[in-house]
Amino acid sequence: MAAVWSGALSFGLVAMPVQLVSATESHTIRFNQLQRGTSDRVRNKRVNERTGDEVPFEEIVKAYDTGEDYVVVEPEELEELAPGRSKALEITGFVDLEKIEPIFFDKTYYLAPKSKEYAKVYGLLHEALSRSEKAGIATFVMRNREYLVAVKAEGDILALHTLHWADEVRDAHLETLLEQAELAEREVQTAVQLVEALSMDWDPHEYHDTYQERVLEMIEAKRTGATVEKGEPPPTTTKVVDLMAALQASVESAKGRRKQADAEEEEATRRSRPPTHIKEAAEKRRARAAIKSEEKLPKPSELKGLSKTELYQRASDANIPGRSSMSRDELIKALSSKSGRRKATVS
Repeated sequence: MAAVWSGALSFGLVAMPVQLVSATESHTIRFNQLQRGTSDRVRNKRVNERTGDEVPFEEIVKAYDTGEDYVVVEPEELEELAPGRSKALEITGFVDLEKIEPIFFDKTYYLAPKSKEYAKVYGLLHEALSRSEKAGIATFVMRNREYLVAVKAEGDILALHTLHWADEVRDAHLETLLEQAELAEREVQTAVQLVEALSMDWDPHEYHDTYQERVLEMIEAKRTGATVEKGEPPPTTTKVVDLMAALQASVESAKGRRKQADAEEEEATRRSRPPTHIKEAAEKRRARAAIKSEEKLPKPSELKGLSKTELYQRASDANIPGRSSMSRDELIKALSSKSGRRKATVS
């Protein structure tokens, strides 16, 4: 993964060269713009609004509107304002993680040492932050913009979270509404019961982008002429007079689901493990099924006849990483290599 920034991370008198890589990637479905009724792509152009002429990229400059005129600013002039800051990430202090309110967090990056010789310094900072449960606060300049950041230990690596500046966080303006709302203790207790009944362990892997899946299904349906199913309508707004009844019904429903889940878990725990010969037979059946599934995988020549949507769906089924940013040829190559790499053996 390409680094988005490189420079020197320092805390106290200790410094090491590091590089910054994005910790997340978007799997947003991207659409092309066409003229309706045709297959003609519509392109965006940089046009001089006075003459209507297209302007080459190298002739475009940045300018600030003062209200009376424009002040042109060259890239090198911005760089000269902070030549050292654009390569320095200096931790000026450490704070308790719980002191940073979630609203201040923006984007996450991973910090990595640029070479193995700095692994000890990297590990030292990581261990110190992990044991102290603190985050290092720093500022640095990237792409002509200054960032306030928090550096913290996450797993086996150091993560850098960009933070919003204080004047970027809007006031909630909810004080008046909360003062006007009269909360009955019985309603509050029932609401707390609902929260407790719906409490669960946080596992981000249980969640996936179902909307993106529906969009891909719609695209395939439109391509093949199939019927496009509509989604569920939004829930009906709860009337204030029905609030208590809605809360109580929600608690009972949640308790029912929890009771059923607990019963299923107890039943699974009660059952003893299958005998060894049954377990071995099951493993062999799974291996044979894997081989059979492998034999059904399409050959590269067959993949070339599929649409990009079909290729993306197969890549999703095969759990191929980075598939959302792949071109059609890259999807074919990834699926082909996956097919050739996976083998199963049955004794």
